[in-house]
Amino acid sequence: MGDKYRVCHGYGKPPLLLASPPKSDPGIARLEIGADRRYWLGMKPTVLILAAAAALSGTAYSAQEYDIVVYGGTSAGVIAASQAKQMGKTAAIVCPDQHLGGLTSGGLGWTDSGRKEVIGGLSRDFYHRLWKHYDKEESWTWMKKSDYSGKGQGSPAIDGENRTMWIFEPHAAERVYEDIVREFEIPVFRDEWLDRGEGGVIKEGARIAGFKTLSGKEWRGKMFIDATYEGDLMAAAGVTYTVGREANAQYGETLNGVQKAKTVKHQFDKPISAYRVPGDPASGLLPRVHGGDPGEDGEGDHRVQAYCFRMCLTDHPENRVPFPKPEGYDAGEYELLLRYIEAGWRGIWNKFDPIPNRKTDTNNHGAFSTDNIGMNYDYPDGSYERRKEIIKEHEVYQQGLMYFLANDPRVPADIREKMSGWGLAKDEFTDNGNWPHQIYVREARRMVSDFVVTELHLKRIKPTPRPVGMGSYNMDSHNVQRYVDGDGNARNEGDIQVSPGGPYPIDYGAIVPKKAECENLLVPVCVSSSHISFGSIRMEPVFMILGQSAATAAVMAIDGGTAVQDVPYEKLSERLAADGQVLEFAAPPRKGVEMIEPRKQPGIVFDTPLCGFDGEWLSSNSLGPVVGADYMHDNDEGKGKKRAFFDFRVRKPGTYEVRLAYTASGNRATNVPVAITHAKGKTTVKVNQREEPKPGPGFHSLGKFEFTPEIPAQIEILTEGTDGHVIVDAAQLLPVE
Repeated sequence: MGDKYRVCHGYGKPPLLLASPPKSDPGIARLEIGADRRYWLGMKPTVLILAAAAALSGTAYSAQEYDIVVYGGTSAGVIAASQAKQMGKTAAIVCPDQHLGGLTSGGLGWTDSGRKEVIGGLSRDFYHRLWKHYDKEESWTWMKKSDYSGKGQGSPAIDGENRTMWIFEPHAAERVYEDIVREFEIPVFRDEWLDRGEGGVIKEGARIAGFKTLSGKEWRGKMFIDATYEGDLMAAAGVTYTVGREANAQYGETLNGVQKAKTVKHQFDKPISAYRVPGDPASGLLPRVHGGDPGEDGEGDHRVQAYCFRMCLTDHPENRVPFPKPEGYDAGEYELLLRYIEAGWRGIWNKFDPIPNRKTDTNNHGAFSTDNIGMNYDYPDGSYERRKEIIKEHEVYQQGLMYFLANDPRVPADIREKMSGWGLAKDEFTDNGNWPHQIYVREARRMVSDFVVTELHLKRIKPTPRPVGMGSYNMDSHNVQRYVDGDGNARNEGDIQVSPGGPYPIDYGAIVPKKAECENLLVPVCVSSSHISFGSIRMEPVFMILGQSAATAAVMAIDGGTAVQDVPYEKLSERLAADGQVLEFAAPPRKGVEMIEPRKQPGIVFDTPLCGFDGEWLSSNSLGPVVGADYMHDNDEGKGKKRAFFDFRVRKPGTYEVRLAYTASGNRATNVPVAITHAKGKTTVKVNQREEPKPGPGFHSLGKFEFTPEIPAQIEILTEGTDGHVIVDAAQLLPVE
């Protein structure tokens, strides 16, 4: 047999191959027998020998059976299993993870959510449980509760009126998930890695009968839920999926595929040479700059948006651990950042978002930050070993980045001194060197089913007939590549942050495969959606919402003896609503605010769901008259980096009067540039939004212009140089006889 052992590595990572059992605990080991069969053994040496003999003789573990088997210990997985148990079914979580909760307990405490009103059911209950945790004085270890006044993502961290807490520490989130599995007596089998090889998933026709894990165990069930970020069970079961970005033309979108022109945020705002010797291509590219053709705008590719770790940092001296110097550290990897800093950039701390107890959820910000751009393309389909390599490379890169900023003598003293006051939180991730146990897999595989959610569904241009939950966050893709522009400077590509124009429903078809491929699997994380629409759906509260809906459908499929595709939607939606899920939402205008119904207006009206947005815009309906449910505003921030645009083609050529809708007020901009692209060119009109629209009500005339079906047209609202809030409500085209 030899003396090779596979020891438990943990922290959501594949096992390490060692020459002998770990000296710290020789009783916890894996024995590798043959090239393909691996048996995970948590036994003392004498038992280990007996188990090895049993393995060699062909003895296998007996299969464990449950009504519903959830693969993946993410936030969606925990919620799905708890919903199944509450509906009277047996359920288990089988996962490669040591820690429950995925990103929610892995550092993403600054909840990306959008409109809180559309978060219902067990997802909202999770944030209520956090509220109960922080309602206790003893939960405030490093600061007083009364001193915390956190606010983020457009709402207070502590919503006392609704008894929810939206911003939290990683260990607090993990404690809640552990409380849930204990409360509902959900068995959790950790460090169980799906056998992704041939025969790892056992199918009988179009149904999964069970699956095996690398430990040799087998798990059988009536229904299965893939709650992983990678979609491993889905893929191994033969379900169609995709990786990368679709071309805009595939689904009639505007924000998919390569996006060089629209990548304006987290971008170099100063020319920084991409070459080792500035200006000299022969010297070669700097590290972290990619060669090759970046592609044409709108065309599809294989690339995946960047990953990072959401670090939990602190500046409390008693709880701060200095940034470690990782093994393999190379200061040369950060030369591009150093040049950017020397050119005057100082936005390093802009995403040190405050969470309780003097800690942060630190995320990527700027052109060169924690996002390890372009280093994850192999991850979605990669083997466990390849993924482990990618995770390690990301860890070394990001730990090295923080060490570089705090210690490298070439970094300006003001930055080094400030960064040295921060460090890892001593009381977080205590079994992993205070480093997050979960890498931020922003996107991996995405299922391709009979219903694919696209940008058009998020903007409500296309209908969503069977909603099982709602999202509302920006369509948010982080950068995908860093290339060399025509002037020899470094340039990022792929960052898109565009509001969908308000909450939108997510169809049941997005979480079930094609019936011919699998009848008893639901996928609430790697949902059937385009790259850009997944950029909004991929928020942790939404994953929990879809996890609950998936489990509800699974139970109903069991009870009805049907495939998941045939669950009666009327009964499903009735049960979801009874359990507190929000399936439709339109924020009504405030009392006394006049609402203009867009469909009842003459001509052609484009309301905000049909508008594209660059940068973060906020919705409101506090003033009227308002077209539809709400209007959008730039919050008088990020001038020049935000814009709104209506792209269209007329069906009938002719002259049209173009009107823009906005609500007037004293805090509005007096000089809003509105550019109209028409058949004869482009015309820019300045609008004073402190004055009431004329001729009104609500709509302001911008002039008369010619349009033809052959020439794409656009109404673009800009923010550069504006002296107040910029409002975007709707646009109108009136044919001129």
